[in-house]
Amino acid sequence: MAHVRSRDIETMSPEQRQNTLEELREELLQLRAQQALGGSASNSGAYKQTRRSIARLLTRMSHGTKE
Repeated sequence: MAHVRSRDIETMSPEQRQNTLEELREELLQLRAQQALGGSASNSGAYKQTRRSIARLLTRMSHGTKE
């Protein structure tokens, strides 16, 4: 899954946000497993970007519920 930008999140519906969040969490789980097994150096930034994308989604989702 491609990493999500703030602009993309704003245009998503709540269902799309939830689905994207689940996909990113699965991707993060796979990246953690790769790191635990020795990991590839070529994908070192993917872990950080995935975490940040999840944080952006969660922030936007919680912001939407408070309004």
